[in-house]
Amino acid sequence: MSARCPRVSLFSPGADPLPVRSAFLPGVRRTLGLGARPHPSSGAARPHCLDLQIDGKVFGGTRVLGAVSITLDPGQTLAVTGPSGIGKSTLLRIMAGLDRDYEGRVWRPERLSMVFQEPTLLPWRTARANLTLTTGIDAARADRALDEVGLAGMGDRFPGQLSLGQQRRLALARAFAMDPDLLLMDEPFVSLDTARAEELYALFEALRARRPVATVLVTHDLGEARRLADRIVRLDGLPATLSPAV
Repeated sequence: MSARCPRVSLFSPGADPLPVRSAFLPGVRRTLGLGARPHPSSGAARPHCLDLQIDGKVFGGTRVLGAVSITLDPGQTLAVTGPSGIGKSTLLRIMAGLDRDYEGRVWRPERLSMVFQEPTLLPWRTARANLTLTTGIDAARADRALDEVGLAGMGDRFPGQLSLGQQRRLALARAFAMDPDLLLMDEPFVSLDTARAEELYALFEALRARRPVATVLVTHDLGEARRLADRIVRLDGLPATLSPAV
């Protein structure tokens, strides 16, 4: 399947909400108003799946982000590296529309998914229901999605009955079941041993090969970034800015 990024809208701080289909949060399938106002030309296709132009972000009186510019093409994977606490997750939340307190603008697709550091599953729902309720797919398609991530026959299990590695597989299944045009991943393979991490790297590569999607991967692991990404940048300094990774 070829990569695509059909419609992208302008999001800016403090603007009127624009409904955006997303699988950010566990819970009932929903449309989130993420504080967006469409650019006058947003109905037309744009060449990028993500166009972020941040002038800065202040937190607690400190300017934590400086000028940051990112563009991402369909099917491309960008890794954002940098030290802990530098603002990588904050930058990802701005991309997602979960943080609107910044200076600048962001263009993003109307269909996007996010994978957090923790699987963020619904503990009182089965693995199958964690897919159907959050993405709107039917049970048959959910079972196929579980098969694709190595969880065949586990649709009736609850998250507490799954290992951490299996929970992360379920989180990946949920993200790709949304059929997103932009995938945002916040250290999704953290806290796994080397063998389990390698398994999930290979799984992500297989899912991405079947459904190419523009992806931003936040990671502190340069080896992981080199394996999974087409481009690698480093966020560092105060205020933090981007530079090519060495």
